[in-house]
Amino acid sequence: MGILLTIVYIIGSIIVLFLLVAALTKKEFSLEKNIVINRPKQDVFNYAKLLKNQEYYSVWVMKDPNIKLVYTGIDGTVGAGSAWESNDKNVGIGAQEIIEMKDGESIKTEIRFKKPFEGTNYAVNLLTDIGGGQTKFSQVFSGRTKFPMNVINLMMDKMLGKDMQKNLENMKNNLEKK
Repeated sequence: MGILLTIVYIIGSIIVLFLLVAALTKKEFSLEKNIVINRPKQDVFNYAKLLKNQEYYSVWVMKDPNIKLVYTGIDGTVGAGSAWESNDKNVGIGAQEIIEMKDGESIKTEIRFKKPFEGTNYAVNLLTDIGGGQTKFSQVFSGRTKFPMNVINLMMDKMLGKDMQKNLENMKNNLEKK
């Protein structure tokens, strides 16, 4: 009986610790990655605004050669969207829509995930001319996670940061080959 009681105390302590960490963790998260692309700002903007171009730089789209993609609206304009469906657990099911755009400056996309988890997040792409035909391209991914799953916000950079940076590197390589 003593061993069973000890196990119950240990499990209870782990649950209490998890909930305490969740209570102290922000529900909102924001993750930013940047890259310098050796192309004029408008060229980078014209490439980045097209959702269909994600087929050539997004590691998530490229993970599944059998991914089903559906595009709606006029690509590269507010209201344009794409939806995806994949059996790969790292890709899942979801949709995105361009919700704001400032020509040559920024693109804001709402991303709605259905699987492997449900949630709505946002990606904002910001472009800055740094001179000499170079553009700083910044991507900010943000959202809100419900308690107690907001604990994952502590690991967001570890979970997504590497893939976000790889997306930017792929975009840079594609644009600099042109």
